[in-house]
Amino acid sequence: MGNTVLAGRTLFGVNTSGNPEIDLFAGILDVVSTQPPFRRRRLGRKLARMRTSADMTLDVAAQCLFKTRSALHRIEKGETLVDVHLVKSMMDLYDAYDPGLVEETVRARERGWWLSLGVENQGYLDVETEAGEIREFCMAVVPGLLQTSEYTRAVFQAHPLQRTRRWLEADLKVRRIRQKRLTDPENLLRLEAIIDESALRRPVGGAETMREQLVHVVRMADLPNVTIRVLSNERGAHSSMAGGFTVLNFPDAADPSVLYVEHPFGSLHMEEERLTVEAKVAFGHLANQALSPEESVALLERILTE
Repeated sequence: MGNTVLAGRTLFGVNTSGNPEIDLFAGILDVVSTQPPFRRRRLGRKLARMRTSADMTLDVAAQCLFKTRSALHRIEKGETLVDVHLVKSMMDLYDAYDPGLVEETVRARERGWWLSLGVENQGYLDVETEAGEIREFCMAVVPGLLQTSEYTRAVFQAHPLQRTRRWLEADLKVRRIRQKRLTDPENLLRLEAIIDESALRRPVGGAETMREQLVHVVRMADLPNVTIRVLSNERGAHSSMAGGFTVLNFPDAADPSVLYVEHPFGSLHMEEERLTVEAKVAFGHLANQALSPEESVALLERILTE
């Protein structure tokens, strides 16, 4: 989940210096990097719902708030920062008091915690930080939230675009912080992971690193908020042969789910309901095709003895 920047920017922690083969993918990656932060988008959606509940058009509301129509539209899309005073004015105008909205406005203006560690990715990190539940299907690697540091290091070092040491260490530190949510009772994250068996048999980082990784997965499977299923090689063809994907759900049911898909040159984030519903259905099919959690742990333990 690293930051990727092209043509004078950084791709996987590497300065590309205008490499034309890499610059080809700039447009794809810029779609993600320019997306407004999740907290701003969520706040904007709430403000838009308040306005529509008050049966007020965008034009009328903008005039009453001494804003242009486009300025208010950008606020509701999360494209523009909004201050507390304006939000209070909106609540007065819409006659809809929300005691938590002021605090949410303050949080929407805060910088991502990962920025202080030198990781600039506001895509997946931004969304995962706010999520309450993650459903992830992995075909090639162990899910990031379940990876050991040595396994992650081996995955990164295998990439043809070698990361700088500074970038690698920063990303490893960020990942360790992310993983703490699986055991933090104050901010607990639920993880439901389906892992293709081939990912568990590929000796990433060598035999010892892979053994430690498998032991760690077995240990994490004991957590009440973590469910791990293995898609056995014996299953043969399955419903998601094209690749892995992640669906993120949020504590507030009003927040739309996010579908996250990685590809070799970056990632895509989608909130369109049709796509997220299809992804949830696909995940359900995979869960039915995979081994049960108990059978999955038994398979992991067998692999460890081979």
